[in-house]
Amino acid sequence: MPKKDKKSPARSPRPNSSDAEVSPSRLQQGSLRRGGVSSEAVTEDDIAKFQKKVFPKQADEKSALNKALNSNVLFKYLDEATRSDVFECMEPKQFKEGDEIITQGDEGDYFYLIHKGSVDVIVNKKKVSTLSDGGYFGELALIYGTPRSATCVVRGKEVKTFRLDRQHYRMLLMGSLLRKRKMYETFLKKINFLEDLDSWELLTLADALQSVSYQDGATVFKQGDKGDDFFIIVSGEAKVFQKKDTDKSETHVDTLKAGQYFGEVAIILHRSRTATIKAKGKLECVKIDTATFERILGPCQEIMRRNLNNYNTLIDFYSK
Repeated sequence: MPKKDKKSPARSPRPNSSDAEVSPSRLQQGSLRRGGVSSEAVTEDDIAKFQKKVFPKQADEKSALNKALNSNVLFKYLDEATRSDVFECMEPKQFKEGDEIITQGDEGDYFYLIHKGSVDVIVNKKKVSTLSDGGYFGELALIYGTPRSATCVVRGKEVKTFRLDRQHYRMLLMGSLLRKRKMYETFLKKINFLEDLDSWELLTLADALQSVSYQDGATVFKQGDKGDDFFIIVSGEAKVFQKKDTDKSETHVDTLKAGQYFGEVAIILHRSRTATIKAKGKLECVKIDTATFERILGPCQEIMRRNLNNYNTLIDFYSK
């Protein structure tokens, strides 16, 4: 009989569910029904009392795990302290040929990163993909409390993984989330164009923000670049430069300060960047990508459109 990792109470797989549409990069693409242990509230008091368990690692394991965390979308944007905690608490775990690491329908107990080897992904008894070095699975069962949406079986003689249990996953990542919300919520409420967002939308925005910083003179983006991100200045100043086709050099046209934003023009109007932005002194910003901008900031976009005509930092392409 194949060995299963930490057997959990079995549940019958859900026929005709979206679990059959599992992609190689993100195994858990089933129903995002909220419920179960992982969706229970995590309080600041819970996080303060939590004591993490640290697992020692060999040099090659440290190197592999660091590389995996750097490239993994779930962890690459975490603050340094949280990322360090996740690194320490990831447990090396090895499985042999034929072992079932997770089983469709079971409760989710661990999140897995593949260190070495391959894993076959099986949904409703049908193989749908294979995950290899750097692949990961099991995160949605921990986040949303859903049953496992697929079975993962070791392919080949063995597979080495790093795993993080449900409690550490929730406490470490929710701790990071709560700190992030607390840091940005007050700041976001002071920004005029966000006043149309309700409390839930504001929290969703805070969760989605990615912190970025630039040293004096560094270029955030250049005029003519493709516009993929929207920026809000947290601290410092940003100098705005423009160059028209007839100009030999760029001209400094404005300086933006904390609470002001930039990058929305390219996203709203689906145009390339209309100006070059450079840091004046140390510049700290938060940014969100185009998809998140359109999803969360929909109620604010009309305000932004009206404000476009007031910007002396824009090229006059819309008035020509």
